[in-house]
Amino acid sequence: MSRGERDEFDVLYCPTARDRENPIQPPSSRVPGPDCFWSTAQWLRAAFAGLHYDVHHAAVAGDLVAVNSTMKGRHTAPWVVYAASGEVDTVFPPTGKEFAATQSHWFRLEDGRICEHWANRDDLGMAKQLGWVPPSFWYLIRMQVGKRQARRNHAG
Repeated sequence: MSRGERDEFDVLYCPTARDRENPIQPPSSRVPGPDCFWSTAQWLRAAFAGLHYDVHHAAVAGDLVAVNSTMKGRHTAPWVVYAASGEVDTVFPPTGKEFAATQSHWFRLEDGRICEHWANRDDLGMAKQLGWVPPSFWYLIRMQVGKRQARRNHAG
């Protein structure tokens, strides 16, 4: 997610791979296979400079792999969150703040490639570190302006 080129995703993910964590992601992330995960990577990389994951533990049981990690980065560009309909739901304008959020990721493999992904993330902890929660009055105003801009860009 944090590094790598598009062609590297083809060897990691099954053509039918599903990301069960994409309801808030861009519509381009709601497709099966490597395109889904590449789109998600681009979405995260666009908003969070220096994005990287520290992997603390990994465990394998049959066709399942569980990874305990911390996602880190700096919020340097708007992060757009989408509704189930694919429309822009919320925009978090850049704060310039760094974050470190714990996450666990679960992968189901077939023939050594990822075919399914689930995650548990400390989204509230991340939101607090980035100043999204509780939002200041002025940040709420910036969110509304960002949402209007993103909806115009999304529509056009």
